[in-house]
Amino acid sequence: MIEIIPNWHPIFVHFTIGLLATCAALFIVSALLPSHRWNETALKAAHINLWVGAGVTVATVLAGLYAYNTVAHDGPSHAAMTDHKNWALPTAGLWIGLALWSGYAVRKSGWRRGWVFVLLVLVAGSALAATGFKGGEAVYRHGLGVMALPEVEGDGGHGSHSHGGADHHETDDHHEEDDHHHDEAEAEPAAVAPAPEAEVPRTP
Repeated sequence: MIEIIPNWHPIFVHFTIGLLATCAALFIVSALLPSHRWNETALKAAHINLWVGAGVTVATVLAGLYAYNTVAHDGPSHAAMTDHKNWALPTAGLWIGLALWSGYAVRKSGWRRGWVFVLLVLVAGSALAATGFKGGEAVYRHGLGVMALPEVEGDGGHGSHSHGGADHHETDDHHEEDDHHHDEAEAEPAAVAPAPEAEVPRTP
């Protein structure tokens, strides 16, 4: 199995958020535009996103519980991930309940939706947003699941540190310039010393 740090939770949770947020948006659009020609298509897509998202959410919760019990942490980060877990479990339960209700309703009466159902989707969407925010706080504010943090210099902007790619190119340019000068030095002929003048013998 491919090693994911800290585990598979960061992968599954993005599918959960993406699918369920899309589902909520489509249910709201279909409720606001009941006579639009795309209404039935939006409803079908909303239900399917809900079913798939709820299925992925089961894997997300299991992987999240594994991370909660295995990831290295300190006191403040423990409080942050506990807060995240306390929001995540009831939020996941609400979405899974909506998915079961949706499947039963579609099987019984077709691709429809009632206002009570849409209001519950809005509540579940708000809880999902709050849970996702708290999960982001645990990672980005407390460093949970992060193997290494950057050593920030100055203000932490692009101008406060060196860039590996730029430095590499600059080094290559210096090497090419040195090689060019070396080749020029080899190409220049060595200076030939003038031959000494022959000494003319003196006659007595």
